[in-house]
Parts: sequence; C-alpha cells; structure tokens
Amino acid sequence: MLTRFSVVPVLAIDQGTSGTKAIVVDGDGAILGSAECPVRPVYRTGGSVEQDPAELLQSVVTAGREAIAASGVDVDAVALANQGETVLAWDPASGRPLSAAVGWQDRRSESVCDRLQEHGGLIAERTGLMLSAYFSAPKMAWLREHVTRKGVVTTSDSWLVWQLCGEFVTDVTTASRSLLLDIDTVTWDPGLLGIFGLDGERLPRLVDCDEVVGSTSAFGHEIPVGGLIVDQQAALLAEGCIDAGRSKCTYGTGAFILANTGPSAPRSTGGLTTSVASRTRSGTQYCIDGQVYTAASAVRWLADIGIISDASDLDRLAADSSGGTLFVPALAGLAAPYWRADATASLSGLSLATGRGELVRSVLEGIAAQVAVLAGVVASDLGGPLASLRVDGGLTRSAVLMQAQADLLQVPVEVYASPDATALGAAALACMSLDTGRQLADAPWPWEPAAVYEPRWEPDRAADFLSRWTAAIERGLDVERGA
Repeated sequence: MLTRFSVVPVLAIDQGTSGTKAIVVDGDGAILGSAECPVRPVYRTGGSVEQDPAELLQSVVTAGREAIAASGVDVDAVALANQGETVLAWDPASGRPLSAAVGWQDRRSESVCDRLQEHGGLIAERTGLMLSAYFSAPKMAWLREHVTRKGVVTTSDSWLVWQLCGEFVTDVTTASRSLLLDIDTVTWDPGLLGIFGLDGERLPRLVDCDEVVGSTSAFGHEIPVGGLIVDQQAALLAEGCIDAGRSKCTYGTGAFILANTGPSAPRSTGGLTTSVASRTRSGTQYCIDGQVYTAASAVRWLADIGIISDASDLDRLAADSSGGTLFVPALAGLAAPYWRADATASLSGLSLATGRGELVRSVLEGIAAQVAVLAGVVASDLGGPLASLRVDGGLTRSAVLMQAQADLLQVPVEVYASPDATALGAAALACMSLDTGRQLADAPWPWEPAAVYEPRWEPDRAADFLSRWTAAIERGLDVERGA
C-alpha cells in the first residue's frame, strides 16, 4: 500500500506542561513507537509557576530516544510542538539557562499588565490578543525587571531548538501568542517591544511551520528539524480543522477551544483571542481561541486534597447529579472571556447531602460549563452556532465529562481517535517540511471519532444550568472586586 507521505517515518515531540510525549509516525499516520516523560511545574504562592529548563530538555531528548527505540526504525525528521507562552532567559552563546522557565500559568507579571492598561486597546488591535499575564511579553518584561538583564529572553521552544540544532528561531504560531507580533503582517512589531520595555531585545527569527530550520544528532544520526508549532494549533491541524468554522477543544492541563477562521485575522467581539493557526507554503491561516486555565490541573487538585486517587477515579466516583453544587474552576484565575487573573475558584450549593461523588461531578461540570461559555462566544464571532465540537486530550477519557460537555453545548462532541493529537499535527508538518509537493489540505491524516456524545439534556435544562453557573462566576468576581 502506498503511503500518503514519501518521507517517513518522523519523530514528533509534544513538550507540554505536565510531560513530554514523543511518537514515531509512518506515512499513513500509524504510531510505530511512543514514549513519555513526566515533568511537573512547581506552583508557589503569589502566582509563581516555574519549571526547570534542564528537566524540559532532558524530557525531550529522553522521550524522543525512547520512542525511536520502541519503534525499531530510523526517522527522517523531528518535529517539536511547544507550550506556547512559557518563557526563560538564557545565554545565546552557551545555551545556559539564566532563569527558571516561567510557565504560561504564572501570574507574577500582572504588575506589568496593570501599568500598561492605557495601551490595552492598541495591543489588542495589533496582536489580536488581550493584555494579560497569560501571554509571553509580560513574563519577558518581568524577567528583565526582577531576574536578569543578561542574555536573551524567549519562549521555551527557541531554547529547546537551539539546544537541538543551534538555530535561534521560533515559529509564527508561537510568536502570535507573545503580544509582540503584528497579527496582520506576521512580523515582530518594534512599537510593541517598546511598550513592554523590551527595546533592543534580540528576538528569534520567525519561521514557517513547514520549514526545515536545521538538523540535530540528539536522537542518533543527523536528521532535519522541521514542523515547529504551538501545541493547540498542532491539535487543530491533526483534527482536520483546516476550513473556516471548524473547531476543536483540547483538555489538558487547561482546556483550549480553537476555531479556524481561514486567511483572515478577525478581532473577537466577545473577549476571545486571535492567533496564527499555521503558516505554510499553502498560506497563512488564523484561528480564534478561548482558554480555561484549569482542566486536568483541577482534577489533579482533587487528587491532591484526597477526593480522588487519580483521574481514573472520575467516572467511577462521580454521582449521577451534583445535587445543585456548582464549581467554578478558577484555581489559576479566569482567562477568556473574563480575563481576571485575580479570580479564585468557588464551590457553591453545598449541603449536608453533598458528598465526594457530588464534588467530583461538580468539578467536571464546571470545566464543561466554562468550555460551553467559550463555545458560545466562538459561535457569536463566527456568525453562527457550532455544528459539532472535536475534542482531544487526556480528559476525553472521562465519559462523564464528555457527556456533560455535549449536554451543555447542545451539539455532538466527537472524540479524536488518538491521545496524541498535538504530536500528530506536528508530525504532519514535519512530513510537509521534507515533501515540498504537499499542501496543507493533504497534511492531516483521515480519522474517525473514537466516540461521539450526543446531547441528552433538553435545551432549557442546559440553559438553566449555564445561567446558574455564570451567576456563580459573577458572584465570585463581585467578591474579588469588593462589591
């Protein structure tokens, strides 16, 4: 049987918040070998979320080598998907880290954003993003102000790629999450650098997602490095969302809903953000996206406080009903459409009848509710309701969560057939980087849903739940405001 790609197999690495996953993929999208190395951010009071850069690099190398060993084949290229907004300072001569990696959930740069509020409108117009500590530039400015003025300060992908092949680059999708990129021209914006006090900073060269940027011997023989992309956009590609209006949600440490908008970069009217979905020889595609900061991390919190042992307990312990208990998953603040980094989580509707099962269900329903709110804003920005939602990530293994998602969305939820959507998206781009005849439409491998969840709730019930849940959010925000 002929394969869809002539340059195979490839190694694709997904360097995520809680672990690094590596897969070896053949020309038909079959996974020949895989490996995973856990990494865990260090969460401290004051909004600090940090990772050890050496641990991130070691996880990339180890997972990649183990995946190749498990596959029993040599690979023709390596691709890398990254966390997106995690940043660090480092020495561009030696590659030595000069700071910890400041994670995308880190909130210490809120002070930077607070003093730049007068520029918020201009920043949003040029970048398609909200002025928020979530994105890269405020973290970069904070590192310069509080940690070091030496070296360069970049997102983690630039450092990892330099370690692999000595090239100082970042792909355009990652750059579009920085608050430093003009979203329409897809170029660094000197005016934005000035606003953040980053004048004169050496920034990485911008590269396309299907561009060969160098070569590496980190995984054995010398192989090209190509297929660089931020993690959520990689999953968007893998799930075949390459036409305007197609949408997906990834349930990882956080939950991230993205909808392809085609070659235009719209500005959301409802508090979502606009990013580059991909730039390849087929052109530039954009997407709108919304973020839930805590999804799997909320489940980990349940485990940390002893409610569950791990995620495998969710469906077994979840009650048939939350009994009126409502959970707002703002354990790390609220992103779109609220953009309140100071928000805190809340549980309401508790009674003496509330037990472990009701708490577990309320957490799952809270995650689903925030995604449903974001999906409503996506639909408004797109000019029509979603026909379905494609989903991926570890939490899609929870049937209770996926059914709650379908019930609250009132559309079918289609579970991606592989747990490795991000890595498969990067792998497809790596194939494109070596096969110059391939276009973006040919990149994603065909797939059928592993499961489809149809809504069981009546529309009125879903609307009532979301009304009560959003009211709980507003009550919490009123408390934070001191109202």
